[in-house]
Amino acid sequence: MNVISTDRESARHPVNVGHLVMGIAFLGLVGVWALIQGDVVGDGDVRWLLPLPWVLAGLAGLLVIGLSGSKRWTTRQVGWIPPADSPSTPDTSTDTTTDTSVLETETDEENR
Repeated sequence: MNVISTDRESARHPVNVGHLVMGIAFLGLVGVWALIQGDVVGDGDVRWLLPLPWVLAGLAGLLVIGLSGSKRWTTRQVGWIPPADSPSTPDTSTDTTTDTSVLETETDEENR
């Protein structure tokens, strides 16, 4: 007999903060443009109205980063700390130095 599970994972996906911020900024600039073209705001109001979409988009980005939780942005790093039962310093009792001196060959002696 086949059993069909009705438990579904959430269909939500993580928010891309960059896309959200740029989308809000774009919509805000389009709104400012529409207000200017429709003569709703005067020339003196444009000076404070143009930075408004950028400020609101930045605040929305900070809000999303703050609410999304710290677990999304953390990286779990494993393997770089030695286990508790192993010594923290490497074993240097054996000499593993390598002799890197250059030996003269027959062609070197002929060139002299």
